[in-house]
Amino acid sequence: MKTYLAKRGEFVRKHVVFDAANVPLGRLAVKIANALRGKDQPTYTPHVDTGAIVIVINAEKVLLTGNKEIGKIYDSFSGYRSGLKHARAEEVRAKHPDKLIRDAVWGMLPHGRLGRAQYRKLKVYAGAEHPHTAQNPELVK
Repeated sequence: MKTYLAKRGEFVRKHVVFDAANVPLGRLAVKIANALRGKDQPTYTPHVDTGAIVIVINAEKVLLTGNKEIGKIYDSFSGYRSGLKHARAEEVRAKHPDKLIRDAVWGMLPHGRLGRAQYRKLKVYAGAEHPHTAQNPELVK
């Protein structure tokens, strides 16, 4: 018996929706990263992008446990001298509520050509509405 390896045109990509309301950020990010990579499918192949297109709604209501709302720091560096900026999680949530989820998921994906292709399939929306209803996405609990 040979191990099945998926090829690029052999599978059908599906759309899935994750509701981030009152779900811990890390636990949600693991499920999203696994869906983007295709690890939740029996056709998972490490070197082929077999994952689903993931839509995340209610990103502004994601749960940060403990003291992370004021203790977690997001850094950004412009590349210039003294170009390092710090922002607490509550400030990031106020300006860009999708950034919390995007950063957590990006840290769980491979950092290369394949990981960037998988990351582009992530759509994050702050509210409960999304423009992908025509694709009939299935809601993941």
